[in-house]
Amino acid sequence: MSEQLTTAPPGVATTAIRRPRRRGGSLAMPYLLLVLPVGLVCLALGYPLVRQFIMSFQEFGLAQQFGQPPEWVGLANYQQVLTDPYFWVVTARSVAFCAVSAGLTMVIGIAFALLLQKVSPVPRVVLQITLVLAWAMPPISALTSYVWLTEPRYGVVNWILTSMGLDGFENFSWLAGNQWTFFGVASTTVVWTSVPLVTLMTYAALNQVDEEVVEASQLDGAGWFARLRHVVLPMIRPVILLVTMLEIIWDLKVFTQINVLQGVAGNNRATNLLGTYVYEVGIGGGEYGIASALATVMLLLVLLLTWRYMRTLMKQGDL
Repeated sequence: MSEQLTTAPPGVATTAIRRPRRRGGSLAMPYLLLVLPVGLVCLALGYPLVRQFIMSFQEFGLAQQFGQPPEWVGLANYQQVLTDPYFWVVTARSVAFCAVSAGLTMVIGIAFALLLQKVSPVPRVVLQITLVLAWAMPPISALTSYVWLTEPRYGVVNWILTSMGLDGFENFSWLAGNQWTFFGVASTTVVWTSVPLVTLMTYAALNQVDEEVVEASQLDGAGWFARLRHVVLPMIRPVILLVTMLEIIWDLKVFTQINVLQGVAGNNRATNLLGTYVYEVGIGGGEYGIASALATVMLLLVLLLTWRYMRTLMKQGDL
């Protein structure tokens, strides 16, 4: 470390002030530490995204998988996708499924978070452990349980309903019966796996709310619902917006739950969502160019639906 003497008036002793030496390496270290993770993310996500975008302008089928050079077709794949009436049916179905599932997830998750604040410590810990276990359960295991519950002949759901005198549910197939019951079961599985994360994140945000502000609103005569609507929820709004944005992304591109339940029901065309439709066209049909165009349109749809939430978060300085 270098020492510099300060100039002092006559009769006043001078003291040595140590100043740290600025090193260029220390300034560059944070950026160097970011190189590896950013590079891995770009490699894992950037390359497939670029490859998908390029393939969406090519005729890429099974022949290209065996070495034949792909042929550039311009916007032909997009034209075929956007002029296909079935694509718009699947898109509308996916948006509706996303709206219902994400909406139910947010309502139930916030309600559970508020419940966690009201219960005593022991039930709170039990509920938190239960939520974590439900969230950590592999989706295939949860789906297997739902298939058993809704099995036409021996399922618990039909047994309970018929025991209540509802004879119309005897040997009723919830998955192969019609679209509404299929998506009812599918939405239940999606909500089941998503509610724990929403609950825990919302509960963590609620614990950061200033109790003095809530008590002041209570002294002003605000009831419980008024305090929740005008004080508590606005204070945790950034967290709710972030979780809502994540839920929209996850539920719009849901694949595992729909694909597994379709394997049981056997009615793919009537129950396809965008995720399973892209898989069916690409992996099932070998039309990788069209599937890439579908995936690109799906990505643009996700960005369109979540842009409002992203813009709000950026205005608040959270992104």
